[in-house]
Amino acid sequence: MTAARTQTKPLAISVGPLLYFWPRETLLQFYADLADSPADTVVLGEVVCSRRHEMKTADWLALASDLAAAGKEVVLATQVLIESEADLRTLRRVAEQGEFMVEAGDMSALGVLVEAGARYMLGPHINVYSRAALNEYAKLGAARWAPPVELSLAAVAEINAGGPPMPTEVFAYGRMPLAFSARCFTARHHRLSKDSCEFRCRDDAEGLLLSTGDGVPFLVLNGIQTLSAAHQCLIDQRAALVGAGVERVRLSPTAENFGEIVRTFDDVMNHGASAADGLRAIEALRPPGGLVNGFAHARPGVEWSPA
Repeated sequence: MTAARTQTKPLAISVGPLLYFWPRETLLQFYADLADSPADTVVLGEVVCSRRHEMKTADWLALASDLAAAGKEVVLATQVLIESEADLRTLRRVAEQGEFMVEAGDMSALGVLVEAGARYMLGPHINVYSRAALNEYAKLGAARWAPPVELSLAAVAEINAGGPPMPTEVFAYGRMPLAFSARCFTARHHRLSKDSCEFRCRDDAEGLLLSTGDGVPFLVLNGIQTLSAAHQCLIDQRAALVGAGVERVRLSPTAENFGEIVRTFDDVMNHGASAADGLRAIEALRPPGGLVNGFAHARPGVEWSPA
C-alpha cells in the first residue's frame, strides 16, 4: 500500500462483538491475536444466543482483563434479546461489574445499566435517528453511540451537526447485523427445535448463506440473527466519516484474514495509506458475498457506490 502523509485526525479502530459461535479454542486464539493488533477497542460478550455456553460471564471477564492488560479498551456487550430470568441475571452481572464500559444491546438493557450506575454506550440495535433522541440518551448517561447500520453518513452528520452529543462509532466493515427473532432459523433449517438445536450454528464459522432463487447471495442465518450476505466496507470513506463527526470505526470479526483487515483499515484511517490501495487489498481477500456500502450513501444496502 502506498503511504501518503499521516492524516491529522485519527480514527480509533474498534472490533465489534463476535457474532458467530466458534469453538472456545478458536475464539481465544482470535482474541490473543487481536491483543497484538492496531485495534484500540475490543467489544466482548455473547450478543446473539444465551444457549451458547462455551464462554461463561466469568470467562468473558477474564478475557477482558487480559486484553486490558495488553493495552486495549474493553467494552462488554449485552445480549440483544433478553428472553429469560437467566438472561436478566447475566445482564445484571455485566452491568454491576464496574470495571469496563458496557454496550447496551437493546432498550431492555438501559434500565438495568442506569440503575447500576454503569458506564455504557448505545449499540447499533438501539434506534437513534435524530439529535433529539441522542440528547435524551445523553441525559440518561450514555457515553458513546454506534448508529444503526442502515443510517447514512449524511444522517449521522446531521445528528452530529454543531458538535457530536457523544463520540460516534460507525459500523465500517463486516456482515451487517440486520434483525433478531425469538425463533432460531439455523435450528429450523436443520429441522430441529430451538431448545434441541444441537448447536448446529457452530458448524458455520460465518453463518449459513441464504441466496435468492437466481443464486445471488442475499442474507446469512446465524441462529436467531439475520445478517447481510455482503460485507459493508467503508475503507474509502474516511473524509465522509470525519465530516460526519465520527471518531471510531467498527470492524466486525470474520473467520479469515481479520488481522489483515484491521491492519489495512488502520493504515488507511490513521497512517495516510491510499484508500484505493486499501480497497483493492480488501477486495483481494475475496470476502464471501462481496462488498457493499449502499446504506452509508442512503441507498439500498446491497449496492456499492464509488467514493
